[in-house]
Amino acid sequence: MCGIVGIVNVSEAADRGVLERMNGAIRHRGPDDDGYYVRESAGLAMRRLSIIDLAHGKQPIHNADSTKWIVFNGEIYNYRELREDLERGGHRFYTNSDTEAIIHLYDEYGDGCLAYLRGMFAFYRPRPRR
Repeated sequence: MCGIVGIVNVSEAADRGVLERMNGAIRHRGPDDDGYYVRESAGLAMRRLSIIDLAHGKQPIHNADSTKWIVFNGEIYNYRELREDLERGGHRFYTNSDTEAIIHLYDEYGDGCLAYLRGMFAFYRPRPRR
């Protein structure tokens, strides 16, 4: 099973070194790969146990214009059907992973995307600061 870690620090930039140490502590959760996203005060990292899209499913995964990013743990059983529907609507994918289907669904439906997902999963989307 994969593992996810993250930092949100409201007073200063996220420290990638701390994120790397956190991610290293859960290496046993996903020995196949790791990935990082650090921007301003937020940082995400994950350890991957490759099951779907072994070659191209590296996370974090972004949407088409790289304005949204996701780290994801679980499996979306109906991602192929969701992907086909999204592609018919003009979405273009760069992986074959179930994770990318989620970020495109989010672009299309916002928080309502959860109603379309069938599977077992957990992911986190921080709210913008006010």
